[in-house]
Amino acid sequence: MGGATSRARRRQCSRTSLGLASLRRKPRLPIRREIYTRPPDLCKASPGDIDVSMEIWYNLSRDVIDQLESEGKIQRIGVNFPDAVQGWFVPTYVIKGDEKRGIKPMAPDLKSVFDLPKYKDLFRDPEEPSKGRFYNGVLGWFAEKVNTKKLKAYGLDKYYTNFRPGTSDALVAAIASAYERGRPILFYYWGPTWVLGKYDLTMLEEPPYDPEVWNALIEEENPTRACAFPLETVYIAVNTRLIKEAPSVVEFLKKYRTSNELTSKLLAYMQDNRASEEETARYFLRNYQDVWTKWVPAEVAERVKKAL
Repeated sequence: MGGATSRARRRQCSRTSLGLASLRRKPRLPIRREIYTRPPDLCKASPGDIDVSMEIWYNLSRDVIDQLESEGKIQRIGVNFPDAVQGWFVPTYVIKGDEKRGIKPMAPDLKSVFDLPKYKDLFRDPEEPSKGRFYNGVLGWFAEKVNTKKLKAYGLDKYYTNFRPGTSDALVAAIASAYERGRPILFYYWGPTWVLGKYDLTMLEEPPYDPEVWNALIEEENPTRACAFPLETVYIAVNTRLIKEAPSVVEFLKKYRTSNELTSKLLAYMQDNRASEEETARYFLRNYQDVWTKWVPAEVAERVKKAL
């Protein structure tokens, strides 16, 4: 994953905090939330600065996680969401049109990355009109490097410029602007995010993920083959001392489970309504009782419902 906004991180922390609050007994269990965006920050868990990390993207920080687990300092105890995605997207109206908005299909035959050469004029780069524009991730992101290699491996660098916004906010702004105006845009993105929750997007097909092809794509400077990003399982990890100190919390986190779709919808709610963390968490608790009631004992669920 290229990265996630701090607002997304805060939303995830907030929802978890309310869930943890439902498990409190006297004396009350204090909770302090921290936002981290770089895998090395996970090392804070080893001396005990962090008790719970709700989003462990294992494939993006494998070496750090393996080391901490082998030293017995952290333990993955559950899955937050099993289907985090990354890929190349276009608004669905580009392919199917949108009758309600008066938008006709622009690229009805666009299904895969290999169809992109014939649509380069549709996605014309205003700064280099002979080519289309592909909105990559921010320069320096892992995903940006992968996408840059993909453009060459798929032979698309002949037809598209490799446009890398300066920030993730700039990338979002470009997507939102194009979508709201009903314009074509081709871009890399990931989920769960509010962008995937709010907009109707279609991810273009690529050759299926293949470990051998993927490893070569990562390791070789000029790979000749590429494939889809792997579907990412995002884990929940705890400082191992928490297992003894707060077993009820650990049991709750073992049952805690969301999805790319659900989390993206909640982020979109937060974005559209300018909702605070607490407001979004309460919205979730009120409207998704079929989800969270599976995480806690029945008596706890009833107590939370009455408190809403």
